[in-house]
Amino acid sequence: MWHSIEDHDAVVERFRETLARGRLASTFLFVGPAGIGKRAFAIKLAQALLCQERPEALLNPCERCPACLQVAAGTHPDLEFVGKPADKSFIPVAAFIGDKEHRMHEGLCHKIGLKPFMGGRKVAIIDDADYLNIEGANALLKTLEEPPPRSVLILIGTSADKQLPTIRSRSQVVRFRPLAEETVARLLVERGIVADPEEARRIASYSGGSMAKAAELADAELWAFRGELLGSLAHWPIDAFRTAQSVSSSIDAAGKDAPPRRARSRLLIGFAIDFFRAMVRRLDGDLPPDHPDLAALVEQAIKNGWPESAALAALERSLETLSHVDRNANQATMVESWFDDLAALAAPVGQR
Repeated sequence: MWHSIEDHDAVVERFRETLARGRLASTFLFVGPAGIGKRAFAIKLAQALLCQERPEALLNPCERCPACLQVAAGTHPDLEFVGKPADKSFIPVAAFIGDKEHRMHEGLCHKIGLKPFMGGRKVAIIDDADYLNIEGANALLKTLEEPPPRSVLILIGTSADKQLPTIRSRSQVVRFRPLAEETVARLLVERGIVADPEEARRIASYSGGSMAKAAELADAELWAFRGELLGSLAHWPIDAFRTAQSVSSSIDAAGKDAPPRRARSRLLIGFAIDFFRAMVRRLDGDLPPDHPDLAALVEQAIKNGWPESAALAALERSLETLSHVDRNANQATMVESWFDDLAALAAPVGQR
């Protein structure tokens, strides 16, 4: 474990070797599932690059000098941080080049080009890189093509495929693996999210290696709703109206603010995606899923008559719905349309 960063020792060694050769790239794209520590790694890497007490090649920040403390607090003058505002669908272009009254005199691209205040580098971290639109990517283009001397830019996303070609082609991709199930289970207990170790292991087995997803799954009411939702999907035919109402109510229970509502939407749609993916694999001849409850529901759905073509179409429709969550789609309309289409796919052939 590197400075409390779990399960990413291979990435640490990669950076150590690169720094030892003096060949650190100017732009990195960190990709991997949400909730596995990419952002924490980026901040710790910035700390190592800006530490005043230890050489950066050691990749071992002292965590005590003024620079390390300022990085941890987010106040270091040589560290810039940009992310998607909660109320926006994309990272505003002003975050990179300033607003209309201060074009090219404010924003990340301007600041990273300034001479370092304290150390020998400037570091910029762009969180939520999945939400870079064409305008934002174009604003970054010159900085990526002609990076200022001794500057390091780190973009954080979930997949290289989600990045625009202008970003992907100019970045060195660093892939982060999901956390090990035992790591997730231990952290759930250590952080007081789950009290019972056996329950923590069960949740971890469904988490996909993501602490963010594991923390959400620790909600007993949400877990119970998962069973209700998957039971509805396995039923023949699907009751689109009732199920859509239940899903909308669960999203409403997440609160009025957009971020938790979107997180809840992604999680619920993810439940359906896991179900349909498991059903497609089972119909294709694979073994039942490892999780007994999911395996039983898949077998029930197959017994009810779900054909492989309809299961595959339902999976694709659910993935499409997931892609709409962060596009300011009307929640009620999105959910109703999703279940109307699923119900149509699940209906007997003569009724489709």
